[in-house]
Amino acid sequence: MAEAKEKDKAAFICVKDTIDGAYPALVMGINAARLGMETKIFYSFMGLNMVLKDGAAKAKFFPSGFMGAIPGMATIASGMMKKKVEKANIPALEDLMEMAQLEGVELIACHMTVEMMELDEEDFIEDVVVWTAEKFMKYARECKVCLFT
Repeated sequence: MAEAKEKDKAAFICVKDTIDGAYPALVMGINAARLGMETKIFYSFMGLNMVLKDGAAKAKFFPSGFMGAIPGMATIASGMMKKKVEKANIPALEDLMEMAQLEGVELIACHMTVEMMELDEEDFIEDVVVWTAEKFMKYARECKVCLFT
């Protein structure tokens, strides 16, 4: 009997809790999983907010440059961006995170950031695991794809 071929691996790192910071890791992660790859997304620093309960629903879009400095502009820009996402039939972040998990993408919280933010297991959405940077690095060095989004 022939040995089963080990799956290619992919890893993505998300450190932003913004709309434009969270979508890339999820979209790439889902597509890597659909290509048959073992896929993990490592959430660290502000990105960790994405895997907190209701965290994805709170994500905002901050325009760059002068526009981003205007008080209230992030709220207006976030509403506009969410409408564009909906019009393009792209799932909301919360739905995309659930889709990713259903497709086998593992969502991982950074241990150091969890400790720094004084969070507990019950603060996270279902099935999020906590890894140290060392454990993630051991996984990442086996990956065919490892991207910082």
